[in-house]
Amino acid sequence: MDTLLKETINAAVNSRYPAMNPEDRKLIEEILERKDFKKGEILLNEDQISHNILIVGKGMIRQFYYKNGKDVTEHFSYEGCIAMCIESMLKQEPTRLLIEALEDGTTYLLNYNRLTALAEASWEVNMFYRKTLEYSLIQSQVKADSWRFETARERYIHLMQAQPEVIKRAPLSHIASYLLMTPETLSRVRSGIL
Repeated sequence: MDTLLKETINAAVNSRYPAMNPEDRKLIEEILERKDFKKGEILLNEDQISHNILIVGKGMIRQFYYKNGKDVTEHFSYEGCIAMCIESMLKQEPTRLLIEALEDGTTYLLNYNRLTALAEASWEVNMFYRKTLEYSLIQSQVKADSWRFETARERYIHLMQAQPEVIKRAPLSHIASYLLMTPETLSRVRSGIL
């Protein structure tokens, strides 16, 4: 038995639909494909079609895109987190996002077509899928509101409270781009000047 797989699926399911029964968790486990990665590896490239939801077992990844020649971090994921390029996956069109490994690690690929087929057969899996999509949409709205309404300092404090692992483990340049700041502004925020 793959202990990391069991821990990962439990963390991911518990974060989205904790009431899911063990039998249906096992159904999801059975369709996951393990992928080990190295720091710096690109797990999904721009212009590829995303066919999978990624569940991080070990390590940290980030989703990012290029704008005006600079990369902008969209999302961080680490142990137990779920990552997906939702538009590409749902529309089966090329993505503008990239997924990069920030550390060596392991992810489990949850194939979209296999998941939706399983969701048609299992109400519990369907609820997990629905809760996963709802969570992703809510997080996108929260992030957009943060960018629109919060100061640089408020955005940093919110990230520290909501995702302390990101503050501890991600490179400062990626944290700055995620918060829509320059590295210099992030440095001032961290030192308490702003």
